[in-house]
Formats: sequence, C-alpha cells, structure tokens
Amino acid sequence: MKENLNDLHTFMVVAQERSFTRAAAKLRTSQSAISQTLRNLEDRIGIKLLSRTTRSVAPTEAGEYLLNLLQPAIEEIENGINQISALKNDPAGTLRISADEYGIQSVLWPAVEKVIQQFPKISVEIISDYGLVDIVEGRFDAGLRRGGLVSKDMIALQVSEPIQMLTVATKEFLARYGHPKHPKDLVEYQCINLRLPTHGEFYRWQFTKQGKTQTITVNAKVIFTTLSPVLQAVRSGVGIAYLPIDMVQPYIESGELEETLKDWRHSYEPYHLYYPHRREQAPLLNILIDALKENFNKK
Repeated sequence: MKENLNDLHTFMVVAQERSFTRAAAKLRTSQSAISQTLRNLEDRIGIKLLSRTTRSVAPTEAGEYLLNLLQPAIEEIENGINQISALKNDPAGTLRISADEYGIQSVLWPAVEKVIQQFPKISVEIISDYGLVDIVEGRFDAGLRRGGLVSKDMIALQVSEPIQMLTVATKEFLARYGHPKHPKDLVEYQCINLRLPTHGEFYRWQFTKQGKTQTITVNAKVIFTTLSPVLQAVRSGVGIAYLPIDMVQPYIESGELEETLKDWRHSYEPYHLYYPHRREQAPLLNILIDALKENFNKK
C-alpha cells in the first residue's frame, strides 16, 4: 500500500507539536483540514494513531512507532531537497547550526555574515547552547565546539586558533585589593564565574606556566551562564574574571581593564565545525565551510 507523503508529514507535525492549533499554524492550513487528513489516514491504515481530548493530542503506541519511523526519513528528504537547491547558481535553503555563545560571536557569525550577503536566499538558524548537543537528534546541519568536546564519530574541521584566556579586572579593583601572585591566591578574591549548563558545576579556571597546568575553583561573587554578562560585570568593578583574549583586549588597550597573572596564561583547544558523515557533500553546508576556512586562513 502506497501512502500519501503529505498525509504522513501532517501526522508527524501533529504528533511532534502535540497540538492541532500549533500544527495548523506550522503547516499553514486549518485545524479541520488536518483533522480530516488524519481521519482518512487512520481509516486507510486501520489503526488509531492519535489519542485526542479537548485539551491535548498524543500519539498512541502505534502512532509513536510510526513517528519514530517517519522523523529520520522525512528529515532526510527535506534536507535533500534543501541541498539540491544549492546546486543552482542561486542557492537557497536553511542551515541550522548549534554553537556556544562565544563561538557564535568570534568564529561563526563573521562567516555567516559573508554567506548571507553573498547568497541572499540562504537563511541560517543559530541556536546558542553551551551544553553538549546531539546535532543529529536536534536536526542540526552542524555544530561548533572546542576540539576536545567534539564526538569522535563526527567529521571535524578546525576553524579557529587556540582560545587564549586572560585573567582581568578593573585597574581600580586591582589597586584596592592588589594583584594575585599565584593562581591559588584567587580563592581569596571576589571573582565572576560561569555555571556550566552541561552538568551544573562552576567553571574551573586553568592556568599554565612552564608546561605545567593548574586548575582552580574560584570564589564566585557573581555567577552567570554565558560570557557576555561576565564581561559587563568585570567592567563594573565587581571582581576578577577569566575571559577569552579577544573579548577583553579592547578594554585592556583602552585602560579600562588590566590583566593579572600574565605569566599564567592558558589556551584551550581551537573551535571545530563538526557534522555527520552523511552531510559531507551537502552543498549549503559546504558554502558555510568555505567561508569559515577563508576567515581562518586570513588570521
């Protein structure tokens, strides 16, 4: 029995959204049309796929089974159509990328800006997340993370230099409290830190001197989950922060911030763009890769 792909797609969207209202908005059709399509589908298959109440919609056991079959298959079809359009002289489609906030600002956005200026019909959706995202399950075309965080079963392409970290505070703060002489002295200072969303722990600062690395858990006066407010807080004089060099360099040069523990700078792995092997020949993704390579090679 051959099934109508449009009907199967309608079922998938309703099952994912758990709502006729949201599904109708996403599919740009009426709730009554969706309801009729699903009734016809169930009649043809001969089994109930959705459990409906006045307030909710949920897949039955058979519906869950069908949904699990449909999602990867329809995703592949949609991605294929999306990528085929990029074979034209005027490529079009949407790329979905997962990246952390700093990676977006320092690496991804400069390349994306080039892509969307050169190819007006390409759209890019970027999801900011410091967690370790399963890009296949999340239906992303690619992810951007530091090298050591990339799964070994992915294709990974280096797109940045190693990330050098600086320990900084305002000149006024350091004049008042003095410079720490050793990383372990930081436990006596007010610091501004991150709480990692991956496992809820505080970010542990790393320092390297003469090939030896020390890891310090600082006394956090203020805690954030992203880097931008950390920069804002350190500029206000709240305490000492640990930030990538390119975020703080302009403020060091202007005299607003001052580096401390200069002899203990530490560098993290460079950023990598990573993606599944089945995306290796995807034209839209290759356009982004070319832009990332061009930016990286200029540095």
